Amino acid sequence: MKILITGNLGYVGPGVVQHFRKTFPSAELIGFDTGYFKIHYTETVYSSDRLLNQQIFGDVRNFPAALLQGVDAVVHLAAVSNDPMGNKFEQPTLDVNYGTTKKIAEMAKAAGVKRFVFASSCSVYGFADDKPRIESSELNPLTAYAKSKVLSEQALEPLATDDFVVTCLRFATACGASERLRLDLVLNDFVAGALTANAISILSDGTPWRPLINVKDMPLAMEWGIMRDLSAGGNFIVVNAGSNRWNYQVKELADAVQSIVPNVAVTINTSAPPDKRSYRVSFDLFQQLAPLHQPKYELQQTIKDLMECLKAINFNDPDFRKGQLMRLNALNRLMENKLINEQLYWI
Repeated sequence: MKILITGNLGYVGPGVVQHFRKTFPSAELIGFDTGYFKIHYTETVYSSDRLLNQQIFGDVRNFPAALLQGVDAVVHLAAVSNDPMGNKFEQPTLDVNYGTTKKIAEMAKAAGVKRFVFASSCSVYGFADDKPRIESSELNPLTAYAKSKVLSEQALEPLATDDFVVTCLRFATACGASERLRLDLVLNDFVAGALTANAISILSDGTPWRPLINVKDMPLAMEWGIMRDLSAGGNFIVVNAGSNRWNYQVKELADAVQSIVPNVAVTINTSAPPDKRSYRVSFDLFQQLAPLHQPKYELQQTIKDLMECLKAINFNDPDFRKGQLMRLNALNRLMENKLINEQLYWI
């Protein structure tokens, strides 16, 4: 089996490579990434990059069709991957997240690729905290990032056939330790604040809902997407990927960190305007269709793993929100050094 993973040098990719090498030991694994975050490495022992058969550097907006020859499955992770980046780089976000998804899928189908697994997002539900959202619920994308995921799903559906099976995984918000750690994610931010400043600052009133998933559980769903039988969803499916037990209010996440890290003060911005990004999600369909690929991590263990990851790199920056483990800051630094332009192309 030959598997191509786009965006493999980001936050999610290292865990995918590790899991695929273990699950498909004889597979040919190819990574394709532009390399914005390649140097932001937070593993102290070894790199999962070595588990790839080949790493190719390139921009997905100029993806080489020839690379798809002989590929059995594409796992498409590549994206401008959060709201702050999407707000500053709205057009590149749409171009990278939506335009290239459609283009690469079309090329993959033409090349005879059998499986296309797309990393979508539960953020497509926007504000929806009255009851858990299911896959057929009304969508309310509030950001460029969320809108790009909706457009991508819509573009992929007409491409699907029994010979080109498409799986769109609407992932919960990622969290947890990774070889290329990000701290611009709610739980990761809380753990970093607790360790470096003995403080957790909740920018909202603490009531918004977030479904979460440990980044190391995400590859299980991708494996399912590659291997699933057509009886589990047909040749095209959109499915919420996560666990019902991981629907939390933001204040609950802060309390969980506070219960593990001693002497941490939690502050809430009681005067904050309502956070429009609040949603609970039902993962019943995913549990029904993929019972052997369910998330395994619990919140407490995820927090402890994050702590160990940060301690291992001697992380001690109470001003970390201005640091390079925040993805927007990393892009801004590349721009300041005239390495990329405002369209996020390498110069």
